[in-house]
Amino acid sequence: MPETPEHNVAEHLANVPHSRAVGMKHIFDDDDYCEIAISYADHLVGDPDTGVIHGGAITALLDNAAGMIARPRDMPREVAAIATLDMRIDYMGPAPVGRDVHARAHCFKRTQNVAFVRAVAFVDSPDDPIATCTATFMLGTRNTPFEGKS
Repeated sequence: MPETPEHNVAEHLANVPHSRAVGMKHIFDDDDYCEIAISYADHLVGDPDTGVIHGGAITALLDNAAGMIARPRDMPREVAAIATLDMRIDYMGPAPVGRDVHARAHCFKRTQNVAFVRAVAFVDSPDDPIATCTATFMLGTRNTPFEGKS
């Protein structure tokens, strides 16, 4: 399926300050999978003695990949946002120092209101993960600020 303006992962990552700061880049996506990556960088290191990337950067990478694939391609961002309902991440070991880290997410089930996603963070192969993720997302949340009384 061709990429629509509503579902341009690379454009989305470029326009979100957090994604830009971490250095997330689009690798590929289709109807059911999305892969993004971060390049090793000094500002992502969590332990200066070992040079290992901070777990928070890995979490952000997994969350973004999972969120990107949770939204159906035909659901415009301007109409309805998504919200993370639940996310579990299991860390299996540090990423090798100096290497890019990828996250590949798969949406394995969508209902009218909820998307169910699994993702893996890896360096060389998704079959050898450094972390795994299971997440659920609410689809079609309100995308405008609440204008109630202050």
